[in-house]
Order: sequence, then C-alpha cells, then structure tokens
Amino acid sequence: MAVVVGTVDNFEEVVLKKEGKVLVDFNAGWCGPCRMLKPIVDEVAEEGVNVVSVDIDDESMLAEEYQVSSIPCLVVFENGKEIARNVGFMPKEEVLNLVGDK
Repeated sequence: MAVVVGTVDNFEEVVLKKEGKVLVDFNAGWCGPCRMLKPIVDEVAEEGVNVVSVDIDDESMLAEEYQVSSIPCLVVFENGKEIARNVGFMPKEEVLNLVGDK
C-alpha cells in the first residue's frame, strides 16, 4: 500500500472512518529523525499496514487537535480511536509492534 498524505480535508475519511488499524506519522521535512523514520514507515506501508503521513507544518490544525508537540510522532488508530502512540525514532520491528502486527 502507498502512504496516504493526511490533510484536514481527508483525515476523517482516511483515518477516523477507516475500519481496522491506521498508523499516522506526524512529521516535518526539516526534522532529521522524521527523515530517518520515513523509509521505515514506507516499508511498513508496503507490507500492508494503512499509513497516513501528516506534515505538521502543512497541517498544524491536525497536530494541535491530536496534541502532537514532538516529532516524529506515530499514532495508531483502530476504528477511529487512538490506541497507541510513540514519539521519536524507532526501528521497524518496534513500529510493527506498536501497530500490533508482530
């Protein structure tokens, strides 16, 4: 699966109304750890996990609404509800554990 770009306009559709789990990656282009995490998040998406990427500079309203104060911030939603969160870089195995796929 491809990573979906999350915006204020589509967040409800691609995250909150999506059945099952969705991994939301709150990030920014200037953030070094975010850039390190991006290939891992892309791999997780290729393995079938629904992934939505939210650039906090472009979508500051979403970052504020979900209380994202540090990035990278991975938030797992299941059937529209937040079930897990992690701030900072993490290896692929830990990302998969966060999502609950391993």
